[in-house]
Amino acid sequence: MSLVWIVLRHLADIEEMARTVGESKKMISSVEWEKKLNDVKIQKEDMNRLVMNFFVTEGYVEAAEKFQRESGTETGIDLGTIIDRMAVKKAVQCGNVEDAIVKVNDLNPEILDTNPQLFFHLQQQRLIELIRNGKTEEALEFAQEELAPRGEEDQGFLEELERTVSLLAFEDVANCPVGELLDISQRLKTASEVNAAILTSQSHEKEPKIPTLLKMLIWAQRELDQKAIYPRINDLSTATLEESAV
Repeated sequence: MSLVWIVLRHLADIEEMARTVGESKKMISSVEWEKKLNDVKIQKEDMNRLVMNFFVTEGYVEAAEKFQRESGTETGIDLGTIIDRMAVKKAVQCGNVEDAIVKVNDLNPEILDTNPQLFFHLQQQRLIELIRNGKTEEALEFAQEELAPRGEEDQGFLEELERTVSLLAFEDVANCPVGELLDISQRLKTASEVNAAILTSQSHEKEPKIPTLLKMLIWAQRELDQKAIYPRINDLSTATLEESAV
């Protein structure tokens, strides 16, 4: 978090310097860079809230409970709702879409009532699961009765429906042009969409803040690369500062 702030601040400083110095890059030594990092004071409470935000958003209930006890950081949400949300997410990831829809409606019927795109994608996933299990006739009937009417109302839905139904035209669906629909990544994509919708309905961020900060760091370093030579993080998993090549 402090590194993101330093990079952004330095970027502004160097842009001002570049206007007077010209195109040459500023050299920033490891000693100078680390001193600037150490000068930034981040409140422990803010860091704790970032960690708790990650646990809650990603659904790590036990970790959130333990972290709450140890740090005194409030979750800001009923942990019971996290368990229910994760049950929905797991159902989609396992291909039990009907069960997931029931669970979502038990949580809050308005989630699907007010989000036609989410409901369509859940029904689309249900169609994919029928095709995956070789239930061709049932899949065609389901597509015609449940999804086709929605496709008539929305061109985007119609295109997605046609793409999904085209799976039935191939004997080797795993290697067909739209075979990725049967990949586990499609289930995960739908599950993430449902998870985000539930979080939004609970007035909670739909994505954890930490990945967003890392994206900001990557962007800021790329911007700063154009104007300075400085110790940068090349491996986010270790966050080790490495000297840049001159």
